[in-house]
Amino acid sequence: MKTVLVVDDEASLRNLVRTTLESDTYRILEASDGNEALEIAILQKPDLMVVDWMMPGLTGIEVVAQLRKTEEGKDIPIVMLTARGQQLDIERGREAGVNVYLVKPFSPLELIDTVEDLLGSAI
Repeated sequence: MKTVLVVDDEASLRNLVRTTLESDTYRILEASDGNEALEIAILQKPDLMVVDWMMPGLTGIEVVAQLRKTEEGKDIPIVMLTARGQQLDIERGREAGVNVYLVKPFSPLELIDTVEDLLGSAI
């Protein structure tokens, strides 16, 4: 079973992502802010993270940048799931180390396909 860490300050969005991905294939962990996300990622080393950009405390971009500097987080595939969809935002995400950038509102099927592509498994 693969572990996916979902990071978003909005409980409803975490619930939507969890409901979309939850299966016998994926175990879902949740964090409601960037600091909690870093702590969980370093301790649990999830197989993949789905991260929002705009959160209190550390932003998603800051989380990604800090994780990429650690042994525990340097190779975790990261999907940025955010309302920030300008080309400059996408470029900043990639520079920080985001693997895939999805813009809200998103297609649950697109999220499933993205996660399957990154983890090499099917729900």
